[in-house]
Amino acid sequence: MKIVVCVKQVPDTAGGVKFNPDGTLDRGAMLTIMNPDDKAGLEAALRLKDQYDAEVTVVTMGLPKAEEVLREAMAMGADKGVLVTDRVLGGADTWATSTTLAGAIRNLEYDLIITGRQAIDGDTAQVGPQISEHLDIPVISYAQDIKIEGDSVVVERQYEDRYHVVKAKMPCLITALSELNEPRYMTPGGIFDAYKQEITVWGRADLKDVDDANLGLKGSPTKIAKASDKVRKGAGEKVSLDPDESVSYIVDKLKVKHVI
Repeated sequence: MKIVVCVKQVPDTAGGVKFNPDGTLDRGAMLTIMNPDDKAGLEAALRLKDQYDAEVTVVTMGLPKAEEVLREAMAMGADKGVLVTDRVLGGADTWATSTTLAGAIRNLEYDLIITGRQAIDGDTAQVGPQISEHLDIPVISYAQDIKIEGDSVVVERQYEDRYHVVKAKMPCLITALSELNEPRYMTPGGIFDAYKQEITVWGRADLKDVDDANLGLKGSPTKIAKASDKVRKGAGEKVSLDPDESVSYIVDKLKVKHVI
């Protein structure tokens, strides 16, 4: 079995975010981490590797520094890493990103593709399903459990207060929730081996069956009207009341908000 996992290097939002003049994120100026949903997807792939002796290839698109998340993935147990990086790919929205990743994945053999549900820097949940559309393969989103049955994958798909059990023939794409599992840690030996391995680096010329009109900032139909840092909440209303008055005050507020 061959599994491709798409991961993204995202800003560590605890350290704040910075923007370029065109409204896109200044990724080169921020501390970064592996996107949490993607890490859960990677862990799912590694568990399938442990069970079925699968080969796991991790793909990321980003700046050259995105190599860091590939090294992390290999230190966790992935077999190969592919970095897709090129100036013409910068500023991509979900459409251009999924087009690029699909163009890269066409160079690879795969039975299963796993992506995170969404990235914490965009929260769109669009890239995984869009990749499946580009590659013309089925997609199962919001996976909270994954099993293999012969040439099919069986997924528990989270749905509000319940879940669906969905079965699809491979090749198939799955989007993983961060709640899917508890990702393993890198091991000292894994870190050492990861930095001995070579990362495959692809640019625009290596993408298969893609049109320049659908790549990068120019190929992105989404336009950013305005971007800003997260607005911090104010201190709120402060009152000093005795216990009985406090109860009445809180109840009145809950009624105004239609909580009760």
